[in-house]
Amino acid sequence: MPIDLRHDPAVVELVEKTERFVRDYVLPLEDANGGDITAAGGDDLRREMNAKAKAEGIFAPHAPVEFGGHGLDMADRAPVFEAAGYSTFGPVALHIGAPDEGNIHMLERIASEEQRHKYLAPLATGEVRSAFAMTEPAPGAGSDPNALRTQAVRVDGGWKINGEKHFITGAEGAGFFIIMARTAGSPGDRGGATMFLAPAGTAGITVGRHINTIDKAMIGGHCEVTFDDVFVPDEDILGEVDEGYRYAQVRLGPARMTHVMRWLGAAKRCHDVAVDYVSRREGFGGRLGDLGMIQQMIADNEIDLAASRALLLKACHELDLGNHASDETSIAKTFAGEAYSRIADRSIQMCGGLGVSADLPIARLSQELRPFRVYDGPSEVHRWAIARRAVGRAKKAQAAAGAK
Repeated sequence: MPIDLRHDPAVVELVEKTERFVRDYVLPLEDANGGDITAAGGDDLRREMNAKAKAEGIFAPHAPVEFGGHGLDMADRAPVFEAAGYSTFGPVALHIGAPDEGNIHMLERIASEEQRHKYLAPLATGEVRSAFAMTEPAPGAGSDPNALRTQAVRVDGGWKINGEKHFITGAEGAGFFIIMARTAGSPGDRGGATMFLAPAGTAGITVGRHINTIDKAMIGGHCEVTFDDVFVPDEDILGEVDEGYRYAQVRLGPARMTHVMRWLGAAKRCHDVAVDYVSRREGFGGRLGDLGMIQQMIADNEIDLAASRALLLKACHELDLGNHASDETSIAKTFAGEAYSRIADRSIQMCGGLGVSADLPIARLSQELRPFRVYDGPSEVHRWAIARRAVGRAKKAQAAAGAK
């Protein structure tokens, strides 16, 4: 029986509506502001775009239906998120950007009923934004989460948290934080972390410096955040004590894939702009698009786009089946992160001087795409994990064969 890769007609319609919305409304806003979401109005613009997306019936395609979303599974999110990601402002408009999208996904699966009402409902509807506070300055947690140094100590009625975080996306203006803190063991030990929920106005939470990065489209910046004797009551523990790393996996795999989805749209835009240019630009006795060297770059872009989609859908299929999909998500994330940079680079090359100018969006899109090779795990860490699991499987097979 052939595998049916077609999406439900309702999803196809949602994709088409999203494409029109992005083309007619969102792209002009992005281009007019050079892709800088803060310069464009930050949260004021977000609320305006969210309202229009709701009116169009395309808001929060991933969120639970009970909160006004479409409740799409991972595979059905892929083409919608790609369509939104064609503009760097599109994910903000549809409320599917990081970190809110991943936090909605995690809260839906882990939060208690009280937490769903207090945190998930206002987040899913776009009333507030959120931030996921795990990454720390060296020597704290980064690519190695076991290096976690932020400490939570039990006190009467709850916990007090102390520590420093940085590169916390969306921290400025967030309504609440999901804080990863150590509740057992020492830095370097496996396990022993717990996730806590805390409103942004909680005493002791300070959002500090915005770390200036080359990407400008993620609302709320990438900030330094300090926690100084922050009290969190027991009812705001997310999941179980000492099980934070296990629960984080609920978020991390899907969040990596939704990054792949969104930035696939941006890579596709780079390619479309370049193909449009070379199909018009004349030189060397004809159109640039008729030259063999240009055609090779076009073909290589098409291959990278198609391969990224295929790996993405395979990973989403495994996630929708309820599998961890550790290999599939690492493979898709690593390949796509590098493929998108290749696509942007070829697109710049095809457009020559215009490619590196502000007259076309490709140069700034390449700056948005480049951090994906670092965000949600550097390519090198994913390669290490893929190889480690492969060697582990080989060792198990050898042990099993030797036992016979």
